[in-house]
Amino acid sequence: MTTAFEFDAVGIDGTPQPLSQYAGKVLLVVNVASKCGFTPQYEGLEALWRQYRDRGLVVLGFPCDQFGHQEPGDEAEIRNFCSLNYEVDFPLFAKVEVNGAGAHPLWRWLKGERPGLLGTEAIKWNFTKFLVGRDGRVIRRYASTDKPEAIATDIEAALG
Repeated sequence: MTTAFEFDAVGIDGTPQPLSQYAGKVLLVVNVASKCGFTPQYEGLEALWRQYRDRGLVVLGFPCDQFGHQEPGDEAEIRNFCSLNYEVDFPLFAKVEVNGAGAHPLWRWLKGERPGLLGTEAIKWNFTKFLVGRDGRVIRRYASTDKPEAIATDIEAALG
């Protein structure tokens, strides 16, 4: 695969979602969790989505339970938590693995395109973010500690 738009994922409602539906958009792909110290970043992610969606940004949230069992619920519980606590309405997907043999193909590709610190590919924790340009190529990788509002300048540049 050569672009993010060539992958498929399963929506939080269980329906197949070809990422080709976002072709030509700027994507912010994030592994999320409901019981993480970084969970309040949902608020910032939703703010970015609301601010930039009309210009072509799509935030894609991928729940992941690989770090400290911080996403223990099923998809219905995750969706309810996000809606009730953070009014999230950006696209959410079914739980995925981001590391190891069971890693979702999109996440294997993202990590290969933009390794982390010192060239390591592994995702270190929840709320790692990848900014993908309108061409479907990864522009930049951000750590869990990078707050969503801090990457607005990069999003603006990607939107053109």
